[in-house]
Amino acid sequence: MKTAIPFFRRFQTKVTLVIIICMLFAGVLSNFLIYQYTLSIQFNDLRSKLMIIAQNASLMIDADMLMRIPLNKEGAQAPEFKSIAEKLEQIKKINPPIKYIYTLTKTEKEGVWQFIVDPFPQGERIRQNGITSYPGDTYKAWRFPEMLKAYDQPSADTKLEVDEWGVTMSGYAPIKDARGNAVAVLGVDVTANTVYQMQLAVRKRSLVVLVLGIMFSVALGMIISRRITNPVHELLKGTRHIAKGDLHYVVTVKSSNEIGELARSFNHMAKSLLESKKKLLDYFYATVQSFVRILEAKDTYTRGHSERVTEYAEKIALKMNLPQEKVKLVKDTALLHDIGKLSIHENILNKPGKLTDEEWELVRKHPVIGEEILKPVVLTDEMLAIVRNHHERYDSKGYPDQIGADNINILAAIITVADAYDAMTSLRAYRKELPKEEAMNELKKNSGTQFHPKVVEAFLEVLADEKGTHPLL
Repeated sequence: MKTAIPFFRRFQTKVTLVIIICMLFAGVLSNFLIYQYTLSIQFNDLRSKLMIIAQNASLMIDADMLMRIPLNKEGAQAPEFKSIAEKLEQIKKINPPIKYIYTLTKTEKEGVWQFIVDPFPQGERIRQNGITSYPGDTYKAWRFPEMLKAYDQPSADTKLEVDEWGVTMSGYAPIKDARGNAVAVLGVDVTANTVYQMQLAVRKRSLVVLVLGIMFSVALGMIISRRITNPVHELLKGTRHIAKGDLHYVVTVKSSNEIGELARSFNHMAKSLLESKKKLLDYFYATVQSFVRILEAKDTYTRGHSERVTEYAEKIALKMNLPQEKVKLVKDTALLHDIGKLSIHENILNKPGKLTDEEWELVRKHPVIGEEILKPVVLTDEMLAIVRNHHERYDSKGYPDQIGADNINILAAIITVADAYDAMTSLRAYRKELPKEEAMNELKKNSGTQFHPKVVEAFLEVLADEKGTHPLL
């Protein structure tokens, strides 16, 4: 009996999960690497833009005018300050991502610089702690290595930096005088929000790719696992057919790998088992037929009965256009249908007079006994049913189960008619044989009560064909 396997214990489920997990791992890893790579590209692209903006802006600044600005709070009122601040404002408007733009120059103290022009000395960059960016206000440039490089060449921060003005990323470029000497540095800042927005955009794209990758992995995993497990399921189906005795079943696996080779070996095994079964059954039938002949040899009246019943049954089956395998089955079973009489004493079988109730009860048991004799060896339930039911009647008054009509196996009904006809036309200890015409009339008379009508009709046609006449009407 087929046992239901829990979903997560099924081979296909496990294979699917393993494939999906492996694909997801590969997908997540590649997506993470792509995300990091894309983020790095975006970040480097931002650094390049900041350096370009800073470098272009530095070329617009008059270095000599810048250096004439007094480096004190009053310097913010100088005309030079206002002129340069206006240019910085214009540069900022042209480049919306820029939050702050300013100029710095070195002091005598290493790593400490000071502001020259910052367009927002009294605006949003004034901190509550009093720190401002008026001309001359100092700034700890030593904290930012990329800023220190800016006197020599354009540069930009390699990460978000934190100072008293907040979290920013900056680009720098040298401001050179007419002689080409760097006298100050121009800086441009973007806030962390700008960088975060860039990262968020990359993250969203990566998330979309990841979700699509998961969906693709699940779908592809199911397809691949099905291609792997379907041949296994086909082999499992084959083993179940073999377990039920269906040795004709052929496993169909179109594959040239190990599973395909296993399927071919399985089919070869089934074919070998079928041939062995046939040889075993042939040997068994020959042995049982010997017992039947021994049984019939004890009774001169029934000698040859099984062979004649077999002959009649085959002709009826052919007349009814039954499949060839059914014809063979009815022939094999007809030879064995009375095997249960081995358990009945020959004095009862050969008794010339009427049987007592006890004797008749013993005779009625021979179909069941025959089934029990054959059960350990016969591999088909149908053959056993035929042996058991060959004395059932169409009107349900037969034995041993009192089944009738369409519940009787048609092959059992065929043997019933053939058996009855041979019994009527053979000499028995308790009566003379009937003429064939009278036996045919008995069959027709009991059609629909004792016998299956279609079987009787077919047999009458067989007998009529043998005589060269029409069936009795």
